[in-house]
Amino acid sequence: MDSQMNAILGRWTLRAGILLFLLGLVSGLVIPAMENPRMGLTSHLEGVINGTFVLALGAVWSQLNLGLLSQKILFGITVYGSYANWLATLLAGFWGAGAAMMPIAGGGFTGTQVQEGLIAFALISLSIGMLVASVMVLVGLRGARAYA
Repeated sequence: MDSQMNAILGRWTLRAGILLFLLGLVSGLVIPAMENPRMGLTSHLEGVINGTFVLALGAVWSQLNLGLLSQKILFGITVYGSYANWLATLLAGFWGAGAAMMPIAGGGFTGTQVQEGLIAFALISLSIGMLVASVMVLVGLRGARAYA
């Protein structure tokens, strides 16, 4: 059962990665409609780069030496972190917000307190999540695969 769930999680990781890659490409098409096009470019790049990262993780998923609970946690925080990164920058681009947390991409555009708060929460939480996910992958790639 664990090896079957491992394969399922790996496949879902691949699906999440290609969907995010596609969303990143579509984000690039709507940059001219954004109040802050520079943040729109950031969103486009975040979608494409994070989508590629999630695809790469899906490609090595079967090599991870992690228990089932750890795999589920890794899947959840990776999907949350990568999608939150894309979405936070996308919303910041449309809102004309984000300068508080991303001064270069924000280009002086500041949103309402609520908008800036949502962006800050997303960016801080996803940063912690992606650091944890990266350590989990590094640990999971140690030694031999448990159910090889």
